[in-house]
Formats: sequence, C-alpha cells, structure tokens
Amino acid sequence: MTIAVDFDGTIVTHAYPAIGKPIPFAIDTLRRLQSEGGHQLILWSCREGQLLQEAIDYCHERGLDFYAVNSNFPDEPQDGLGARKLTVDLFIDDRNLGGLPDWGVIYQMVMSGNPFRPFGEQTYYTSQETHENRKPAKKGLWKLLFGK
Repeated sequence: MTIAVDFDGTIVTHAYPAIGKPIPFAIDTLRRLQSEGGHQLILWSCREGQLLQEAIDYCHERGLDFYAVNSNFPDEPQDGLGARKLTVDLFIDDRNLGGLPDWGVIYQMVMSGNPFRPFGEQTYYTSQETHENRKPAKKGLWKLLFGK
C-alpha cells in the first residue's frame, strides 16, 4: 500500500512553525509499517522550504525515511503552485473525519489490509480534547452531526 502521512498533529503535536512533541508510537508504528508491511510512506505536509526540511530531518533522525515528500515518487517535478494530488491508497492525517485513531489501531487496520471500518464502528473525538487525554466515544451519524 502507498500511504500519505501528515506531519503536524499526526507525527508530532501541533506547534507549527516549531516542531511539536512526539505523538506516542507514531514514528515506531510508521517504521513497522515500512519494515513489516512493506508499505511505501509519503510525507504529506503543508510545510515548505526550511520548515519542511526540518520535518524530514526530524523523522530521519528517528529512523524514519519516506519514499517521497509531497509527491507520488522521488524527484517528481513540482509545478511551483503548491497544488499536488497524490495517488495513494490511504491518508493518515489528524484532520480525518472522525479524528486520528490511536496509532495501535492504525497499525492493525493497515496490516490487516482492511483500513476501513463500517461507520458505526468508527471512533470519534471532540475538538476540545487533546491528543494526550482524549477518550474515544462511539457516536452514530445523527448524534455526530446534530449532537442529539
């Protein structure tokens, strides 16, 4: 599988333009997805220039290197407009509808070959909860959308 992975809020906590604190198990899980699962990882970030290089270096120093960065393959020409469409099988991003699952859940979903669960089995987090202290709440579509 080819997987695009966000940086801020997914691998580290939000502290842009600085690099936030590491999110527990993110780097370890991504390395395992590469080594055990043979998955190709693409760093997909809105960071540019030196800030992007800092994110790449941060991951590299922790043993995580990406197949490509903000592109479908290494050395893909960029159009300079900042718009990019990745051809990937899966995106791991804290801005997913429903939030970012626990990294253990992400690992199990990807390694099972079935990263999608029926809607009623999804785990959601409220926007006020931080990554460190949030607790999952099962919600139906109606309750999620309308709070009733």
